[in-house]
Amino acid sequence: MPLGAQKVGLMAASNAFTGMVATGGTITTDGSYKVHTFNSSATFEVTTLGSLGSVEYLVIAGGGGGAGSPTGGGGRGSAGAGAGEWAEGTEFAVAATSYAITVGAGGAGGVNGSGSKGVDSVFSSITSDGGGLGKHGSPGGAGGSGGAAGSTTGGSGGTASASGTGRYGFNGGGTAGGDGAKAGGGGGGAGEVGATGTNASEPFYAGDGGDGRQSDILVNGSDVYYAGGGGGALQAGYSGSSGTGGLGGGGNGSPDTANPGTVNTGSGGAGCGNTSGTGHTGGAGGSGVVFIRYQFE
Repeated sequence: MPLGAQKVGLMAASNAFTGMVATGGTITTDGSYKVHTFNSSATFEVTTLGSLGSVEYLVIAGGGGGAGSPTGGGGRGSAGAGAGEWAEGTEFAVAATSYAITVGAGGAGGVNGSGSKGVDSVFSSITSDGGGLGKHGSPGGAGGSGGAAGSTTGGSGGTASASGTGRYGFNGGGTAGGDGAKAGGGGGGAGEVGATGTNASEPFYAGDGGDGRQSDILVNGSDVYYAGGGGGALQAGYSGSSGTGGLGGGGNGSPDTANPGTVNTGSGGAGCGNTSGTGHTGGAGGSGVVFIRYQFE
């Protein structure tokens, strides 16, 4: 073989692409990419770094828990909870080592009152903030997306903590003052704010949860939503309607049922407007999820 041909062959060999090899979670193939889905806490281990040495990620925290009406009503609507923060990025540098993955749990629904904040999800230096709780009162709970308010005097929704490139979360809905706030606000989602509960006069209308988002890194298909806000609830015994959960898994508000956020979506739990018997508990938040994607060939 001529010397020039040998040099070309050596250069081609040295420039050949080497794909990343890693373990952990549930692994699926998307063309020339691998996607690792973590529905629970585990370990992502890079065994071969490959030519690129970087990954794409989507980290969604647990959604907040919705509020439950107190026994006897107490004149307060039941607020939906906010979705967990959405954090995504590309070209995130990794090493040939192990990374602990934390998938945050959803917050508990409130018993006769406010729910609980969702739990953070973590991948390496990336932490997404748990969703804000649905509040028995005002303002709604702060979090990745804000939880809604349920108040006799009206009030504001909770503030979203998400800020910066690739981080998404919106404020929760408030309650407009009026006849005892019989309808709570909707929790914020990763795509939009939660709606306000209207209480000027009967019929009363609780707020819808804010919609979530679709993933830009095309995990599980581009048409799948995550991180919707929980709907607010109409207090039992009144005319009107409860709020619908936001796209992405937010729980639907109800005067008598504790509807949770969908598991492994980071969506907020709904408010529950029951004021008698034992059904005073708001819907639990949906647990979070972590996706990691990289080129393997």
